[in-house]
Amino acid sequence: MALVSFNTKPNASTGDIVNALKQADATAIANYFDSFIDIKLPNKDEVKNLSKMQASIALRDFYSEQKITGFELTSQREMSGTGYLTGKLKSNKQDYNITVMVKIKGDNATIVSIRIN
Repeated sequence: MALVSFNTKPNASTGDIVNALKQADATAIANYFDSFIDIKLPNKDEVKNLSKMQASIALRDFYSEQKITGFELTSQREMSGTGYLTGKLKSNKQDYNITVMVKIKGDNATIVSIRIN
């Protein structure tokens, strides 16, 4: 006898991450963080292996200070289970380049690195 289950909530995909970026909601983006991530923000040193909680706070502070209003995707690619999203973060002050590295395992995608400059 085989049991069949239907998953009502799909796993996170890179499309879900892009949508969170477009919403300009740092908390929504942080939901996709891996347990530890590398993060580089403008005028700050890169921090490696930052906990999900610490990275969430850093990103939320950046979004708040810079008044980020949106995201425009410029490139998306995948190689050997690693996805790369690049684009522009929009704000009233200026635009920022962003690169997001995503680990893809099956149908699940988690953010492992964010670089903003």
